[in-house]
Amino acid sequence: MSTHAGALLLAALAYSFARKYAYDRNFTFGTGKFGDLAGYSSAIVLAMIALLIAYEAVERLLNPVSISFREAIPIAFLGLAVNVASAWLLSGGPGHDHHHHADGHDHDNHHDHDDEVRRIAFDRTSIEVEIFEDDVPPRFRIYAGAGALPAASDLSIETVREDGGRQLFALEDRGAFLESRDEIPEPHAFVAKLRLGGEARQEERELCFEEHEHDTAHGAHHRDNNMRAAVVHVMADAAVSVLVIVGLLLARAFGWLWMDPLAGLIGAAVIANWSVGLLRDTGAILLDRTPDSRIAEKVRQVVESEGDRVTDLHLWRLGPGHLGAIVSVATTKACEAAHYRQRLARFADLSHVTVEVQHTPSDMRS
Repeated sequence: MSTHAGALLLAALAYSFARKYAYDRNFTFGTGKFGDLAGYSSAIVLAMIALLIAYEAVERLLNPVSISFREAIPIAFLGLAVNVASAWLLSGGPGHDHHHHADGHDHDNHHDHDDEVRRIAFDRTSIEVEIFEDDVPPRFRIYAGAGALPAASDLSIETVREDGGRQLFALEDRGAFLESRDEIPEPHAFVAKLRLGGEARQEERELCFEEHEHDTAHGAHHRDNNMRAAVVHVMADAAVSVLVIVGLLLARAFGWLWMDPLAGLIGAAVIANWSVGLLRDTGAILLDRTPDSRIAEKVRQVVESEGDRVTDLHLWRLGPGHLGAIVSVATTKACEAAHYRQRLARFADLSHVTVEVQHTPSDMRS
């Protein structure tokens, strides 16, 4: 219990330091990895706990000791109750949304569907776009980003689908946001062209919407490993408490004193398995392993869709829900980096993008 309390303290300190240094320029890509570093450290502590429990269990198998069931069983139930309450608080308490503000990136979402909210930057302002469908027909909603909310008459959205079908959505002012008058037909897989301003000074941006595949790969780079580590510690202690209770009850009922150390060995194996998974995931982030190969391939496809060629691509995780990318593009056109940045703006998770453009003559293209 004391080691788990220490792990919770480590998680709290990681959030505190991440906030404190969120805008410190010495942290080039923000402080999003504070949580992953804390998660990695917690995983090491978990592994040590598993080894300690396994050692004690083997020791008691070889040298059985008498058990004070009257004291041990109530304490085990009390430990289980504390851990269940802690897990409930961690899963739905104040820490649940830490990953929205503690990584040094501006991502102040005040909506329920974070994976549907996209921030778009125009020259004069920025807006947040989502497909809102909570118990209502799906419609576009536009919120103010950095700057004032545009007038409904100054902004329009046109969707372009793979079959060439187009639909123009006019917007209405709802006070705190703009909302499309028409519903959005299924499926929600299309390119949305947002146009701001009149013909004299009109800006256009594109967003790519896809039907989400809520699989493990998609969620991996959104996962808050700091909170995950804290929950794993509590759940590991709860699992051990359950095993201890079972072992103690059977030992008291049938005189099977070996059940107590056997429960310890099983608990050690469970904790070790969780520890290895946490070490693998957080270690990969700390070593800048590509967090999602599907996103990397989509970035490549978007850049190369106009006939250009990606010569180098690096993708890594900056923090929960935030990715960094370095893209080198070889092109025969007169396009500059801003052109490719605009094309990559459809990927809401790309918080830091560096584009290098190599202009090559057409006869030198391979």
